[in-house]
Amino acid sequence: MKKLSKIEPSALWKFFEEISAIPRPSKKEEQIRLYLVKFAEKNKLVHRVDKAGNLLIKKPATKGMEKCKTVVLQSHLDMVGEKNSGTNHDFEKDPIQVYIDGDWVKAKGTTLGADDGIGIAAQMAVLEANDITHGPIECLFTVDEETGLSGAFALEKDFFEGEILLNLDSEDEGEIFIGCAGGNDTTAVFKFIPKKLPPKHLAFEVGVKGLRGGHSGDDIHKGLGNSNKIVNRFLWNVTKSFDARLAHFDGGNLRNAIAREAKAIFTIAPEHFEACKAYFEQFSKIVKEELKTSEPDLAMSLTRSDLPEFVINRKTQRRLLDSLYACPHGVIEWSREMPGLVETSTNLASVKFISENEILVTTSQRSSVDSARQDISDHVRSIFEMGKANVSKTTGYPGWKPNTDSAILDITKNCYKELFGNEPVVRAIHAGLECGLFLEKYPTLDMVSFGPTIRGAHSPDERLDIASSLKFWKLLLSVLEKIPRKK
Repeated sequence: MKKLSKIEPSALWKFFEEISAIPRPSKKEEQIRLYLVKFAEKNKLVHRVDKAGNLLIKKPATKGMEKCKTVVLQSHLDMVGEKNSGTNHDFEKDPIQVYIDGDWVKAKGTTLGADDGIGIAAQMAVLEANDITHGPIECLFTVDEETGLSGAFALEKDFFEGEILLNLDSEDEGEIFIGCAGGNDTTAVFKFIPKKLPPKHLAFEVGVKGLRGGHSGDDIHKGLGNSNKIVNRFLWNVTKSFDARLAHFDGGNLRNAIAREAKAIFTIAPEHFEACKAYFEQFSKIVKEELKTSEPDLAMSLTRSDLPEFVINRKTQRRLLDSLYACPHGVIEWSREMPGLVETSTNLASVKFISENEILVTTSQRSSVDSARQDISDHVRSIFEMGKANVSKTTGYPGWKPNTDSAILDITKNCYKELFGNEPVVRAIHAGLECGLFLEKYPTLDMVSFGPTIRGAHSPDERLDIASSLKFWKLLLSVLEKIPRKK
């Protein structure tokens, strides 16, 4: 029995549940694309796939709407694959286990994929429907949005014909987005020399769990804990105070998610153990007190561990821990033009031992001001270069400059007010949308972005609000019905 079959609108939830059963992590979109191609063929809809794997499905206008401007409905095929420790799930093979919890749809132990599965579902419901009014429609499904927007980067300039684009990848019902931040990644590789364990040393593992995590753009301003920063703060102190030696560090996973869990293995001389343990107890209380409001479920542990095969050399240990301590995380600057909007931020995403002598640190930077994004990227770069790491930066993607004179913005605002009796909020988002890249290739596009309420995106706490999904659907249909004619 389908778990979501009784929720309205049924067509939207039918497709969302079907999509949730299809594995679609970033760069592994083959199965979901094949599912959509078969759907297009079944419904006798024209479709095409470009070299990057982006998919376009076209639907003719309903009777009387043939002369309206063509609208592009756009979402991305991939999802972020994050799971709780102890959850047995293979994102390349296993379906997402969706369930209803009160007013929300959630997933068991993993990300839900509402980002952007609900956008895909809405497109499919529109494409299948024979009882809604609309002009010519092109549904664009892009690949690899979450790990670099490579699908949007590779999009050909003549892939679609629409003059208006509705991006269905926003996460706050009642808000219409007309701009977004640009972003890039900065990575650092520390090379170390494996050293023999000091004589008689004992091994311990320090761990952090229970953090909320979340989207490194949408949630960066919420004061959430970063497990990499917490574990490193502890290690920085115990290596200085008790001559501890670092053997392993594994924190965070995805460049666009705030690190929820981290652990590290270190060794220490027996005579320092009691003092180190006492320091850990004190440290845990301090951090929990600091984060008691934003991270009530924070859990920290210090346990005995099997002896590691090696520890890293002292110079690299100090350079790594100093660099991680100095590396900023969180909001760097708030917008002066749009109150309440984060302008610039950076995320210390992950720390991983990637070989027998290399440690990879991944960070991501965002800003709605390109020069500010360059500045914070250079800031992070300088820190890791002082730590003697090999640093590189991705090309990045552009932001989407707000257009307050947008015709589709006026239509969407009026539709919202007519439907629900109040004005929607119009703002920009501190996250990466593909709209900036679309605008580079289609400079005359008129665009807005809207969606239902999603919370905890990019984390296993991701959840989709049921009531807002109905409002999202009603707004989409109303906007499609009011698209103007071509001039």
